[in-house]
Amino acid sequence: MSSIALQARPVAARLRLPSVSVLARFVAPVLLVVVWQVASATGVLPERLLASPVTVVRTAADLIEDGTLTKAVSVSLRRAAFGFVIGAGFGVGLALVAGLSRVGEYLVDPIMQMLRTLPFYGLIPLFILWFGIGELPKIVLVAFGVAVPLYLNTFAGIRSVDGKLAELARVQRLSRYQLIRHIVLPGASPQALVGLRQSLGVAWLALIVAEQVNADAGLGFMINDAREFLRTDVIVVGLLVYSLLGLLTDALVRSIERRALSWRRGFLAH
Repeated sequence: MSSIALQARPVAARLRLPSVSVLARFVAPVLLVVVWQVASATGVLPERLLASPVTVVRTAADLIEDGTLTKAVSVSLRRAAFGFVIGAGFGVGLALVAGLSRVGEYLVDPIMQMLRTLPFYGLIPLFILWFGIGELPKIVLVAFGVAVPLYLNTFAGIRSVDGKLAELARVQRLSRYQLIRHIVLPGASPQALVGLRQSLGVAWLALIVAEQVNADAGLGFMINDAREFLRTDVIVVGLLVYSLLGLLTDALVRSIERRALSWRRGFLAH
């Protein structure tokens, strides 16, 4: 009985470790909020520079109650969704063209390598000239931010597929479509999913930039409008919502990643 008890203790300890590690990750953020509140309450951090956590929570409740925050989030989510779908389509499509053909690589990859170095703010004046000041330039800017990292990672994933698998496909007389579906895409999926996580993060960054210019709705507009009236509490609420949306979308992709790559033992840390 004693040997069984001794064996059971490490198992129980391992079972408790995830919950302890999860709780430990909240220690630093909670301490930061406490220090922030104390600094605000004692006057070390003036309200005009940064609103206190209590004020931020009250402001968030007021913005939710009057519908301002809900409307802003819905507008921003719509822009992000449209931009992401368009950018993901272009990114994956161009990666397939460049990854599956030397000619395609020569035509596509140099251009994408140049585009990835362009700053968002530098593109805004050009997009306004091309697409006007409505919704289209904002969506295009998000799409651009999504397409580049997704292209780079998917292209790298395609080129990292083992060449012996292509030889096997020729022996099995697989069609081009079957080769892509059964060999190329599964082999490139780990790297492509990394690019998906990166592109979602860049999408929110691009949206912040896009909504700061010529917008009349959305989280960026709410933040920009609050800046004019020195409302640091509203600015912090908007930034926190951006970060929460980013965390939620990243968690969604991580969930997809776990399921899609369940066949790869040891690929994900448990």
